[in-house]
Amino acid sequence: MAKSLKLIVEALLFASDKPLTLKEIHAVLSEVKSADIAGTLRVLKYEYEAMGRSFMLHEVGGGFQFRSRPEYGAYILKMLQASPARLSRATMETLAIIAYKQPVLRQEIERLRGVDVGGILKTLLEKGLVKIMGRKNLPGRPLVYGTTRRFLEVFDLKDIESLPKVKELKALGSEDDEQQNLFDQKPPQEGTPFQEESSSPEEAPSEQGAPSQEEAASREGPPPEPES
Repeated sequence: MAKSLKLIVEALLFASDKPLTLKEIHAVLSEVKSADIAGTLRVLKYEYEAMGRSFMLHEVGGGFQFRSRPEYGAYILKMLQASPARLSRATMETLAIIAYKQPVLRQEIERLRGVDVGGILKTLLEKGLVKIMGRKNLPGRPLVYGTTRRFLEVFDLKDIESLPKVKELKALGSEDDEQQNLFDQKPPQEGTPFQEESSSPEEAPSEQGAPSQEEAASREGPPPEPES
């Protein structure tokens, strides 16, 4: 190869607006062995660490990407005159349930949180943190949700297995016992197969919602008779 493999890989990483996987780099450099590309990535990562640069070559979302070091984030935000995007507590709770229990139904999320999550799911879909993975083989063919590669990038995770284990989270303690037991509950009808299909985000909020007041009343039965 006329050009240095290290410089070519570096140029590809620099020009990409998303993490590049080994497979994606190899698609550009098909004449180079994957093992050689992987070795080059390790060398680049080591060199940037050794130089003590303000950025690093970071493995995230199944790929590699140049990222600025956290200690320089405040200066970058000041230059961009922007504040870091924040998710509400309710949104974070919903996202956590999806991340740990995926593939998961909307009804399962609402059972764990105790509230309607249609609006939150729409927000997560629009932000690209959650995707529709398909439909479960149940009456009504309900949608099934899971996290995206963008989710891994935003939360600086190599893969979904890099999420903290539930035992580790419990060790940190919790202000709310009910929230602490959130992930201990098992969703109903586990093991029911679902079919993958491509769906648009607009479909999510229209999924089966909460029961009407009449339905809720009929389920609860007639009110008790007053004592004489």
